[in-house]
Amino acid sequence: MKNLKITALLAVLACSPFYANVFPAEGTPVVKVIAADIKWKTESIDVGNIPQGKPKLIRFEFTNTSKKPIVIENVAPSCGCTTADYTKTPILPGKKGFVEASFNAAAAGPFMKTVNVTTSESKTPKTLSFKGIVAA
Repeated sequence: MKNLKITALLAVLACSPFYANVFPAEGTPVVKVIAADIKWKTESIDVGNIPQGKPKLIRFEFTNTSKKPIVIENVAPSCGCTTADYTKTPILPGKKGFVEASFNAAAAGPFMKTVNVTTSESKTPKTLSFKGIVAA
């Protein structure tokens, strides 16, 4: 009987306010989100109607919001109908850079294309997208 009383007392203490400060307060995130090093002006562009067979240039602009220079290491368009250009020099903190996609529409109709961008600060590519309709 004495063991049962001690066990019950320990169970009550385990659930008491004595341990209240051990766990995070409600609404407090346990994992902090790391701020992005690049702030994109937009990550998706609707180019509307474009003519067939005439290249369309799409420009994505960004600002380096980190405290160190960022280098664009790779820009990979999703298909052979799209070529890419980008800021080749290091983008200093607070400065702007760009990624451009040139889309040459061979077929009429709606389209959606992507460009994956890898930087020195993130090996996980950032996907930028553009869409529109190719008029025949």
